[in-house]
Amino acid sequence: MDLPKRKRQRLAGYDYSTPNYYFITICTHQKRGIFGHPCRLNEFGKLAEFALLDIPNHFAGVAVDKYAIMPNHVHAIVVIGGGVSERACPFPTLSSVVGAYKSAVSRMIHAVEPGIPVWQKSFYDHIIRNEKEYLDDWRYIDDNPAKWTEDEFYTP
Repeated sequence: MDLPKRKRQRLAGYDYSTPNYYFITICTHQKRGIFGHPCRLNEFGKLAEFALLDIPNHFAGVAVDKYAIMPNHVHAIVVIGGGVSERACPFPTLSSVVGAYKSAVSRMIHAVEPGIPVWQKSFYDHIIRNEKEYLDDWRYIDDNPAKWTEDEFYTP
């Protein structure tokens, strides 16, 4: 049986602990809308937001610059190494930050509703390489909640 070839998720050869700005999208399991409305987060959406804003408390030198919690996904600009010139140990990888975030949200949601599947495997990332890309990603995050009804997974 030939299984489909999975698309490589990360840029080959790139060190994702390199200080940089990264645009990420993390989708819920089967893209189910479990976080409420973009302008009115439900309990699970508030937990997802809390854990996102708590990332800097768990990873020194990592910040969340901009974000949007959507019903079935999370967008964020994550900054690794921003404002830190010297460091004795390496920064965490983007995958370890996202993995810890997904685990924290799952743990909190399972305390309320055990067994509910929360996340899709992996996540999407884009390495922000210049100011134009940064502004485009920032604008995309800003505009996404207003365009929610145009999302292919929107169900009224």
